[in-house]
Amino acid sequence: MKKVILGFSGGVDSAVAALLLRREGYDVRGAFLDVYANGAAEDAIRTAEYLRLPLEVIDARGALEENVCKPFAEGYLRGETLNPCLLCNPAVKLRTLLERADAQGAEYIATGHYARLENGAVYMGCRDKDQSYQLATMKREQLARLLLPLGALEKPRVREIAAEAGIPIAQKPDSMDICFIPDHDYAAWLERRGGAPGPGPCVFCGETIGRHEGIHHWTVGQRWGELYNGRRLYVAKIIPETNTLEMALWEALFSREIDARDMNWLVDAPREPFRGRVRARHTRWETPDCTVTPLENGRAHIATDTPIRAPAKGQTVALYDGERLLGGGFLQ
Repeated sequence: MKKVILGFSGGVDSAVAALLLRREGYDVRGAFLDVYANGAAEDAIRTAEYLRLPLEVIDARGALEENVCKPFAEGYLRGETLNPCLLCNPAVKLRTLLERADAQGAEYIATGHYARLENGAVYMGCRDKDQSYQLATMKREQLARLLLPLGALEKPRVREIAAEAGIPIAQKPDSMDICFIPDHDYAAWLERRGGAPGPGPCVFCGETIGRHEGIHHWTVGQRWGELYNGRRLYVAKIIPETNTLEMALWEALFSREIDARDMNWLVDAPREPFRGRVRARHTRWETPDCTVTPLENGRAHIATDTPIRAPAKGQTVALYDGERLLGGGFLQ
């Protein structure tokens, strides 16, 4: 029987992932990465006991601080919009699962992501729950040993499977991306860490039109709360050097040309321009066709057929060939 180390959160997704892997004949062992958030460890332990799943609780606070919390905080203070899951997956979650797999002689690792695996390649999951975007930064050696048992299932079906098995947390709400900030107030979390900027100017067409409470409260594309001459304004640019928010009208937020750095490829790195699709934020409806031109030093230029709304520095871009995930990088 082949052994697999499953990232086990105590939620319905990882619980059903354990059930499905067992039904396929795997010897499943759970690994809970403990960041002491919202009693998740207790839920994981109770659910594992119900499933009679061997569970190892791993203190992940140090790895999370170094690889996720610190760069997330530093990025926001540089005016960037980072997705913590795309920092965590390759550097903490999947890395730790592989380490535990090696220590326990397990051939595979698994997660509860909603994405499909076919012939060693990652594909989009069901449209309403696709999480392939969150895997864009993982490493090829992680992909080579990864199982994704939820595949193309839809969330209602996953909850049905959990209810049929009598799992107590079948209707537990979905977790949020920022697991290390229990109240999900990332601005207050940044302020508690120190170094957060204070109020600064909001500028529209070169004119100061108001004040903001700190650039870390804002992301590119976010709507400004006040009307200006009867029209709504949005954050178009964050300038950390002067603690300034640059505002624009809705129509000025769209772009057809974006550049990415630190490209991570799940296929052989392309050398020539190619046609594909791009997702520039964790959304399931905006994946325009594009032309990707690989550049030196791990960069890529992406020209989209239809404009992307409010591409923000630091956001992850995921590239696709049809529904196949090719890799991803960070907007610069």
